[in-house]
Amino acid sequence: LNDYDQETNDFYRWKVEYDQAVLSELVKKRTGIDFGTITDLVPIQRGVSGRLIKLKIVGKKKTFIIGKELEIRKALSESHLYSSAFVIQKEVKDGKVKFILRGAGWGHGVGLCQIGAAMMSEKGYSYEQILKHYYKDVKLERKY
Repeated sequence: LNDYDQETNDFYRWKVEYDQAVLSELVKKRTGIDFGTITDLVPIQRGVSGRLIKLKIVGKKKTFIIGKELEIRKALSESHLYSSAFVIQKEVKDGKVKFILRGAGWGHGVGLCQIGAAMMSEKGYSYEQILKHYYKDVKLERKY
């Protein structure tokens, strides 16, 4: 990471943990679908960048596949997960189920760190300098 992106350690790699009951209630609230107790989260499809684009939610009452990146992020968080670049780990200990989501980055994965760009701007860098920092050899042109 460069100096600007070092300010974003919480977003570079992140982790969210839910016990089974909390996850089940959260997904019901966020999607409006009553899955019952959620028993599994199964990645179905990832894009070329590794981001999750189809997720199967398996519950005791219902199973459903969410097929949009932003909808997945919204379903699994009170606001939305930082990104859909995450892996799912299911742990069972003493009969209790916990889901751990370990992710990378914040956003859509197009190569620009939003917080890093904001830090550069705060330090006086122009938008041209910021874009050239993240997108090497880019040529900026006015099209109007």
